[in-house]
Amino acid sequence: MQEVWYVAYGSNMSLERFRYYLLGGSPEGSTRVYPGCRDSAEPRSAVGLMIPGSLYFAGRSSVWGGGMVLYDARGTGRVAARAYRLSAGQFVDVLAQEMRQSPGAGLDLSPLHDSGEHRYGPGRYETLIRVGSRGGLPMVTFTSDPHAVRDLAAPSAAYLRTMVTGLRESHGWSSGRIAGYLASIPGAAGAWSPFQIEALAA
Repeated sequence: MQEVWYVAYGSNMSLERFRYYLLGGSPEGSTRVYPGCRDSAEPRSAVGLMIPGSLYFAGRSSVWGGGMVLYDARGTGRVAARAYRLSAGQFVDVLAQEMRQSPGAGLDLSPLHDSGEHRYGPGRYETLIRVGSRGGLPMVTFTSDPHAVRDLAAPSAAYLRTMVTGLRESHGWSSGRIAGYLASIPGAAGAWSPFQIEALAA
């Protein structure tokens, strides 16, 4: 596996935000410093797409405060996402940073060939799911153990604002459509109204 499509559905839909995983540093609104990838090259390409499943906000992010968005491949519906074409080494380093490990961690991607899903641990973003293929390359995303308890929690304004940016960049949606989409996700629903999210988008 020489190249992989990394499928982002949360804050990493924003290219500016995702670049911190590649280059290192601390993004605005975040308390975390990212080490970056060993290979800091830009993604070979990027594309907006819809994948089957659903999202929910849960837990508490030590980076943003508030709930983190997670993907449920078994959910019904369609999820707006953005795929980045990366080298396998870059993908492994991005995954390591999501798992709070150092770039260069020896993470084996071969189980994805057999089952399309592999769990490295019980934590957030430690489960890999293959959501399809494009140009003969696997399209893979990160989420949590699908059997973990869903402790729904509202996301922070900074987190939502970054997702707004990513949705606008990758899908070209209007502020109203973005607001309706985000306000319908469990965890955000009832805590954030479409009007409030549209204000963030402005």
